[in-house]
Amino acid sequence: MKFINGFVSSLGTKQGIISVLIVIAVAILFFAIGKKKGHGLSTRDVVAIGIGAALYGALSMIAIPIGPNTSFRIAVALLVIFGALFGPVVGFLVGFIGHALNDALMYGSVWWSWVFLSAILGLSGGLVKFDRSFDALSGRISKSHYWQLYLYSLLGIVIGSVAAFAGDVLLYGEPPQKVWLQIILASVSNFIVLAVIGIPVVIALAKMRGKNTNLQISE
Repeated sequence: MKFINGFVSSLGTKQGIISVLIVIAVAILFFAIGKKKGHGLSTRDVVAIGIGAALYGALSMIAIPIGPNTSFRIAVALLVIFGALFGPVVGFLVGFIGHALNDALMYGSVWWSWVFLSAILGLSGGLVKFDRSFDALSGRISKSHYWQLYLYSLLGIVIGSVAAFAGDVLLYGEPPQKVWLQIILASVSNFIVLAVIGIPVVIALAKMRGKNTNLQISE
């Protein structure tokens, strides 16, 4: 299929090779950190990566243009959801794989610098999992975790934006002025989606799981 050829050919480019090497390094680093904190990569996590990447790639097709090659996408909400539920490695790979597949499917090639923006948003959304008192799937969440989710998302937007800007300018030779405009528009739209949809969904899911757990205990 055309999109598979586009994906494979993009992997063989300089940008693709550098991206894959970075992904491997980041995944190994955070896997090691997570394992030390008791959050290793389970079979459930691997399944979540596959489902999350497919959902993110498909939902990213729903996009509202807001600037030059920049769109408002509700799919971004999935990054913090999968990150918070399953951890930073899962969030990172959901964003990376899902965005890359969407690019290949929609455009016939992958623009790797912006793939990293999605990957970093997913990773930052999962940093809250390093707090042992947080577990959305078990219903353990407090107001301090709300702040963590918002702060980590802001951190992810900043770091992801820097990565996208550096990749566009240094690896693709894009004009800095154009990229700055794209970064500003993407940052604002991403924060709106994360703050209004993604994080509230994580909080709602955790509270719902907490109520179910309490009902089971009372029974």
